[in-house]
Amino acid sequence: MISPGPIRTLGLLNASGKAIGVGGTISKSSIGDFRSKLNRIKFQLRTFTKAPTVPPEEASKMVHKPANYDRWPKESLVKRVMELEEELKRKGQAPEIQRQERAEERALAAAVTSTEADLKAAEKKKKKAAKFDPGKYSTRLIALKFAYLGKNYNGFEYQSSAKMPSIEEELWKALVKSCLIFPERPDEVDFGPWEYSKCGRTDRGVSAFGQVIGIRVRSNKPLPKEEPEQTGNDKDDVVMAKAAQQQAEGSEKAAAEVEHQKPEWDPIADEIPYCRVLNRLLPPDIRVMAWAPDLPPDFSARFSCRERQYRYFFTQPAFAPMPSTLEPPLASSGQKSGGKQGWLDIDMMRKAAKMFEGVHDFRNFCKIDPGKQITNFSRRIFESDIVEVEDLESDLPYLGLPEFQPPAGSDGSHPKVYYFHVRGSAFLWHQIRHMVAVLFLVGQGLEPPSIVQQLLDVEKNPRKPNYVMADEVPLVLWDCIFPRLSNEETNAVVPGSSGDGKDSHDPDAEGDVEMVDSIDWVWMGEDDPMSLYGAQGLVTELWGTWRERKMDEILANRLLNFVANKPDIGRKLIKGASSAPPKGIKKVYEGGNKAQFRGTYTPLFKRQLLASAEEVNDKYAQGFGFKDAEEMTKTKNWRSAIRERKDRNKKGGRSKAEGTETPVEASSTS
Repeated sequence: MISPGPIRTLGLLNASGKAIGVGGTISKSSIGDFRSKLNRIKFQLRTFTKAPTVPPEEASKMVHKPANYDRWPKESLVKRVMELEEELKRKGQAPEIQRQERAEERALAAAVTSTEADLKAAEKKKKKAAKFDPGKYSTRLIALKFAYLGKNYNGFEYQSSAKMPSIEEELWKALVKSCLIFPERPDEVDFGPWEYSKCGRTDRGVSAFGQVIGIRVRSNKPLPKEEPEQTGNDKDDVVMAKAAQQQAEGSEKAAAEVEHQKPEWDPIADEIPYCRVLNRLLPPDIRVMAWAPDLPPDFSARFSCRERQYRYFFTQPAFAPMPSTLEPPLASSGQKSGGKQGWLDIDMMRKAAKMFEGVHDFRNFCKIDPGKQITNFSRRIFESDIVEVEDLESDLPYLGLPEFQPPAGSDGSHPKVYYFHVRGSAFLWHQIRHMVAVLFLVGQGLEPPSIVQQLLDVEKNPRKPNYVMADEVPLVLWDCIFPRLSNEETNAVVPGSSGDGKDSHDPDAEGDVEMVDSIDWVWMGEDDPMSLYGAQGLVTELWGTWRERKMDEILANRLLNFVANKPDIGRKLIKGASSAPPKGIKKVYEGGNKAQFRGTYTPLFKRQLLASAEEVNDKYAQGFGFKDAEEMTKTKNWRSAIRERKDRNKKGGRSKAEGTETPVEASSTS
């Protein structure tokens, strides 16, 4: 901003002929030329900084909308707070700013000869920073297949209150920064206007190697030519059309020849390299692997997906086994079958896993979210098995010693890596982690394989026993399959199977359990091999990520083997030292990095039973003033009604419903 200070300064100079800045003295005869030149520069500056004129009819449409800070990521909120603090600081330093402005005015007078060049440079910079015009570009609906390591993220879905970033938040920032989408408020995460859909909603810490989203993004495809507007006067339109036709006849042939020579637009070769663009902006543990240019009509990454594949990885042994001399007797360990603590019975786990296959009610293998009011817990499992990972080499030689081996012995080097492999149409909240937790109990001999059948029998056992679900980090959404569907299959829904009255399929319907993905993915490297193996190629970048973690694994591996081999525990340098763990203490593996020390093991159906699904849903509805869940779900737009009640409670200083939103089962999870 240019203050009136320079005018007062010139008045003094005109009277005294004092020095101006660093330029020496100016005589009274040259003051007039100097004043006119400086006034011209001031006019140019005002013109340059002046805001564009907005027509009255447009100004009436421009209504200021308050920012919705609930949808702002933490990074944007911090930036906004810093801006406001800086603004307050400037207001508090008004006298100092005025002195600085006077100094700047003197410097401006000294730099008269270079100001015009500076203005041109500023004008050039202004043009470069021009606002992106979405009207110049076409858009298209595409699908993206990407992978991420979820350990450092608060799950896939964006949550403004989370302390850790989410995958969606990182995707949003990359899409906005690359101008693939162009929201009015870039700081507010809102995928609504972009025909957005997502296949899986992984929880905090869970990874994915085949996650899929659908979204409408900017495209390089040329916009269609605009038709001339009609004036409303038929006679004038005819005259103008004839004139335009006559004018175009001379150049029509030349234009046709140019158009014929111009190659047809290629939807892949001429398109934006979506994967490369996004990977340059995303964190290294989130990588876009492929995109799909041609999608079936009414494509939805959620409802068009008919098979989701998960893998839960674990080691054999599951935790550090003890030497035989320090191990407690089998009777006191709570195990129902022979075995050594730390080692899992893979055959028993595989037998139990096979019982999941088919259509079952999985209410005893999930966490119930009353906010969704789910009443149908039936899901179809196509395949369920325990599989060994064959191509991993990370053995610990000390585990081959006889004192660390199970009674029946073990083939090959250890530890080995296995995974629980499950393919299904759809899954409930935390379903996989509950299934794995029960399989670990079976593998440790604490429960028989038949426990799976008992938990699936919801008529006999409608209440879930209180048990801890497995850790989240080893779980991976491995792939999502989109088979070719008929119109009848596309429109098939199951009323009441989820909160919105839809589900991705009918779990009782017959179908092909060996589904084939019908989407023609364009994988990175198929368009340009250097995008895979180049300096910033996908394989090159992932190699760096893998090697960093591999070095951590190697060093931890060597340290563990070194420490396990060095001591001679047979020396017993302290007399009377305990050579066995305290009685009544049991190591139980629940899916984390270490076993948990528990007391005497209590079988599942001798534990406390949690509230049934119907009781959980009813209690939630009663917290908002309804008689039960049935009355609430019959209310039109019941979710909107609940939100309105929450808002009224907040405005009135009440939090009546706040304590009822937490699921009854919250105490059963780690």
